[in-house]
Order: sequence, then structure tokens, then C-alpha cells
Amino acid sequence: MRLTIVAGLAAASLALAGCGGGNDGGDGADSGENGEGITVGIKFDQPGLGLKEGAEYHGFDVDVARYVAEKLGYSEDQITWVESVSAQRENMIENGQVDMIVATYSITDSRKERVSFAGPYLVAGQGLLVQDATADITGPETLDGKKLCSVAGSTPAERIKEEYAAGVQLQEAQGYSECVELLASGTVDAVTTDDSILAGFAAQEQYAGKLKLVGEPFSEENYGIGVKKDSEMCEKVNEALTSMIEDGSWETFLKDSLGEAYTPNPDQNPPTPGGNCS
Repeated sequence: MRLTIVAGLAAASLALAGCGGGNDGGDGADSGENGEGITVGIKFDQPGLGLKEGAEYHGFDVDVARYVAEKLGYSEDQITWVESVSAQRENMIENGQVDMIVATYSITDSRKERVSFAGPYLVAGQGLLVQDATADITGPETLDGKKLCSVAGSTPAERIKEEYAAGVQLQEAQGYSECVELLASGTVDAVTTDDSILAGFAAQEQYAGKLKLVGEPFSEENYGIGVKKDSEMCEKVNEALTSMIEDGSWETFLKDSLGEAYTPNPDQNPPTPGGNCS
């Protein structure tokens, strides 16, 4: 009798093990219908895009992720949000730490060697943020002799120095929030990174009417949703993104999070998702 009970318990354990969570390396696209959850990587420190405040998550990327998750069959309480550090994004996807990453994740050829991308869902570009009263900075070519802030180790400031204004004075910070604080205090003349990120900061209540984006975007950043390489989930996410754009949710999310003052390049937005899954 004892052997029969032990055997029964072992069989039950094996059955339970077969019903594990959504991070076991599977595609994850059907997990919602099975009652399992989905793990999504986002930024925790980018106002207007991905921001964690207490137990709440806000921003355009967060809204996009919620919409896609719902289309895949997940309710909001089935989403686990985790912080997506830029340098670790490919590792997080490959190791199954996340099912997808929605975090101002630019689609590049080198990244596509390791992960697949649904999208793009937004085409951003490098921009400049200045004080609202500033009139003599209208684009990257007007930055000679000006103090420009960007994040240490990033490419946007170097691009300006190499391609537009060799005489710009670069000041590096540990994060863009620090750069924006320096701009608001008048310590620097401008901040540069993706225009979507800058718009998120400008839309914050403490900077309302004090900061503005100037000029036209001068790079092209195609934001995609990263998933496991060659995953069936990729095309399902593309279908969700297409629905989001067609039903008007894309425009609503964008204005709610980044403000009426931010208008992404109309020649490239809204984009047409697809073509990056393989």
C-alpha cells in the first residue's frame, strides 16, 4: 500500500511540473489561454515611456505592452513587469527571464542576430531638448560653443560632435533625469537623446512650460518588441500591433503619455509592423 501511495504522489508531482510558468523557454503566445502569466521587460526610469511609481507602471511602452498582452490572451493581473536594463536585453530574452521586451528597444541588424522583433510600433529620432525661452538653438548645427548633456557612454552626443558641431561642450551624466535637471537649472544649454524620451521628460508636471523640443529628428530609431529568436509569438505580436494602430489606440496612448506637443515624424508614423521576425 505504501508503494502505491508513493507512486501516486510521484505521478502527481510530474503532472504539476508539466504545468509550469511561462518562462520555460516556450513561445509564450498561448499561455494566456492556459491561465499562465506573461513576463514583460520595460524601463522603470523613463517618464512617458516606462516609469515605475510605487506599484504602478506608466508610459507609452507600458500601454503598448498591456494592449499586446491582452490580444495574446492575458489579463492585466497576469502580467509580471521586470526592469529591462539596456545592456542585458538580449540575455534576458535568450535566457527566458522575459517573454517580451517593450523598452525603447531599437531594431538593429546586430540585435536581430540574437532575438526577433515585432514592429516597429514607433519610429523615433534623435532630438534636442532646451529651455522654453531658448531661441538660438534650433538644431544640432547650432550647438557650437554650447553645453550639451547626454548619458555617459551613449552615442547621441558623440554623433553631434562628429557630424554637426565640433565645438560643442559635452557634459556626461549618469542618467537622462540628471541631464534634464541640469538643463532646467541652466547648467547646460541642451540635452540630446531620442526625441520620444525627451518628450516624456518635457511632459512631466514639474517641467510644464519650461522645456521644449526643437528642430527635426536627425536619426531614425525603429522601436520594436523583442521576443525569443524565431518564435511563433513574433507574428502574433505584429498582429496585435497592427490592430492597435488601426483602432486608434496607438494615437491615444502616444498623446496620453508624451503630450500633445510631441509629434513623431509623420512620414514614418504610425509605422507598419512586420518584416523583422526572422
